[in-house]
Amino acid sequence: MCLGVPAKVLRVWSVGELRYAEVDLGGLSKEVILALDEPVNEGDYVIVHAGMGISKIKEEEVEETLKIWEDLYNQGLHIEQ
Repeated sequence: MCLGVPAKVLRVWSVGELRYAEVDLGGLSKEVILALDEPVNEGDYVIVHAGMGISKIKEEEVEETLKIWEDLYNQGLHIEQ
């Protein structure tokens, strides 16, 4: 199963043609490659999958997604890492 995780963009930079971002993944700071064509700015939210930011997501959608995950976790449906 593939799982995309919502993350808040903390910082964006480029090296040559590649764009990178430092993102906050539930309190963990991670560096990801931005693999989307649209502009990404500090404060935006992206879906991260396999070390890449693959799409932007609205803050409201992030809140909904995290609420669903919390509900599943509280029901005992834990996702093993």
